[in-house]
Amino acid sequence: MTASAAPSTEANTHNAICYTLGRDGATALVVGGGVAGVTCALRLAEQGVRVTLLETRKKLGGRATSFTDIRSGETLDNCQHIVMGCCQTLLNLYSRLGVADLIAWDSRVRYLSPDGGLSVLAPGVMPAPAHFAGSFRKARFLTFREKRAIARGMLTAARAKRKNWRDATFHDFLVACNQPDGAIRKFWAPIVVSACNLAVDRVSAATALQVFQVGFLARKDAARIGAPTVPLVQLYDPAFDAIERAGGAVRLGASVANSTADHVELSTGERLAADVVVCAVPAERAVRIVDETLQARDERFAAMRAIEHSPIVSAHLQFDAPVLPYPHAALVDCQTQWLFRKDGAGLLAHAVVSGADAWMNLSESAIGERVAHDIRACLPKARDASVVRVRVVKEKSATFAATPAFEAQRPTTTGANSVILAGDYVATGWPATMEGACRSGEMAAAAALNLPLESFLGKPDKPSLLYRALGGVV
Repeated sequence: MTASAAPSTEANTHNAICYTLGRDGATALVVGGGVAGVTCALRLAEQGVRVTLLETRKKLGGRATSFTDIRSGETLDNCQHIVMGCCQTLLNLYSRLGVADLIAWDSRVRYLSPDGGLSVLAPGVMPAPAHFAGSFRKARFLTFREKRAIARGMLTAARAKRKNWRDATFHDFLVACNQPDGAIRKFWAPIVVSACNLAVDRVSAATALQVFQVGFLARKDAARIGAPTVPLVQLYDPAFDAIERAGGAVRLGASVANSTADHVELSTGERLAADVVVCAVPAERAVRIVDETLQARDERFAAMRAIEHSPIVSAHLQFDAPVLPYPHAALVDCQTQWLFRKDGAGLLAHAVVSGADAWMNLSESAIGERVAHDIRACLPKARDASVVRVRVVKEKSATFAATPAFEAQRPTTTGANSVILAGDYVATGWPATMEGACRSGEMAAAAALNLPLESFLGKPDKPSLLYRALGGVV
């Protein structure tokens, strides 16, 4: 995995002081209670630092959380988030929080076509990267020519050095691999837009290649899909007790107006001081709260101000009859990309559209109709079912846009001053995912304690022998 650049001399000096105190009364403030902030705060608390986690809202989880629908009173996720078998850091966090058993795992990826056809990709007896070969040959939504091209493209992707593709888009890579339009449209593009929240002709080739190398090809269990069986917010509730048991504290409703390397000022005027401050809020908020004098000496903030975002639209639909017999499915050649079943009967479907620029100006009813149309096209049993209720969530700034230009200047954890950053936009080597955010939290904790990154991230899972023999890289 790619790690951030080494901290500057100034940052090392500050961090060394914090580490010296870390064993005897060191204090830390973590600003932001999303996945990155929770991860960092918990790790610091476990290391004996008296940490205070500050979150503006009345709940933890950041963008990967839930809300109470004022119309129905239900607790709904902002957007369906999943974990994959390759997400070592996030899974470790779930284990430490005691919520690992709230994840339902499935090794199968179901593709539903508009003609009602079903294709299932599932690992077989062959080792990675050939583990999907058997089910891939049987896939009905791809032609023989497309399958052959994809197989060649996968081998090329496995061997590709990401640093050689930093200035290119993933579409450039696919064209270089002679991928036909059908293969791009039905196979490569849906995976990339779901994982990176950006279309293939905009996303960095290096970022997309990481998805395939680490998430699909290197290990047999890497592509397992884990979906929470409870609302997302419940995955973070145990963090309160875990941090407090370790001597820390969590303060909700605490809005930070100004942040430096050793103190913050809340919007109420209250001033909090600590040995170290970790800024674990989205980049667009970080540039508003970090002290301007610190920003002026740190080129990371210029890059952060230039970050572009990509939206996600999710739609919760309730039908009057069962429509979705599977826990989740990808829709082929449809505007709706993924469906997730949210109840045992299949009456509730959660649809996700990533890279949803074209959806942002649509009304809730128009989005509901578009999603229902795709569901009925791919699931014949749904054609006689009526939509009872629709609830749409639009996230205009859901993730950073992982373009080649952004990846070239992606901010590191530490820089030219003592400001420690955490968030999925930090240079973790991962796209904008919960795993990326979690890794950034561990990286920030390691920087604050002046410890090697491997202390918390550990060594990545070793690729299969066959993958290494074929020249695969991670």
